[in-house]
Amino acid sequence: MAAKSTKKAAKVTKATKTVKAVKEVKEAKKDAVAKEPKTVKPVKVTKATKAAAAKAAADEAAIPSPEKQEIIVQFALKDGDTGSPEVQVALLTRRIEKLVEHLRGNPHDNHSRRGLLGIVSKRRRLLNYLEKKDKKRFVQIKEKLGLT
Repeated sequence: MAAKSTKKAAKVTKATKTVKAVKEVKEAKKDAVAKEPKTVKPVKVTKATKAAAAKAAADEAAIPSPEKQEIIVQFALKDGDTGSPEVQVALLTRRIEKLVEHLRGNPHDNHSRRGLLGIVSKRRRLLNYLEKKDKKRFVQIKEKLGLT
């Protein structure tokens, strides 16, 4: 019977050791959680905050960058012209040049590549429109931008 009691004692000590180890791990987790900074509650988005954000975005969009202003001045048909096909094509051409430069350094950036294809398509549609509307203006913008 003595052998049985030592086996039971060995099992009991193993069980108590594992219980102690589990308790230690739980305490360590509690300490780690207590040390972590508390998360900030999300702010409720109301109509007023949405309107303020939209106004801020509109203010930023209303003032073009200096480079964009130069392109607009260079290709505008008259003062304040920002929507003519010539200006739009010139702005898209500059964006295409920037994206091509970016893709040379980042050849695996497929998201930018897809955006580039969309911009190229948009420029192509504008050029097709301009060619149908006024062949002379179409030829001038192609020469000015160096498009073939």
